[in-house]
Amino acid sequence: MMKLFSFVILLSLFLKQVSLVIGDVGTAASYGPPYIPTACGGNRAGQFPPGNLFVAVNEGLWDNGAACGRRYRIRCVSGNNKPCKGGSIDVKVVDSCSASPCPNSLLMSNDAFAAISRFPHAKINIEYTQI
Repeated sequence: MMKLFSFVILLSLFLKQVSLVIGDVGTAASYGPPYIPTACGGNRAGQFPPGNLFVAVNEGLWDNGAACGRRYRIRCVSGNNKPCKGGSIDVKVVDSCSASPCPNSLLMSNDAFAAISRFPHAKINIEYTQI
């Protein structure tokens, strides 16, 4: 009986340290204007979603342009100096990362990044899921 009790206690302590990851994990940083032209919508101002919650994606997510218009739910999970605000946001893909190779999974508009990170110039670890 004591062994079972010890096992249950250890298991509960272990589970407190583990967080459930539902989507993919990667990194994100912010990028600022000018945001146009984009690879998806060119110079159209109407391509940007309300609140300017949009991203540029790396080569793997870009999928030869098929990523245009995709939506992702993003959550900050960690980074230096505890940057995460908590919660998640929904963003729209409007561009591909201009650097090759891209240093992050996602480059987020300043407004999108500010919604999940306390520090505007941080590099954060994220969980993201296509919605």
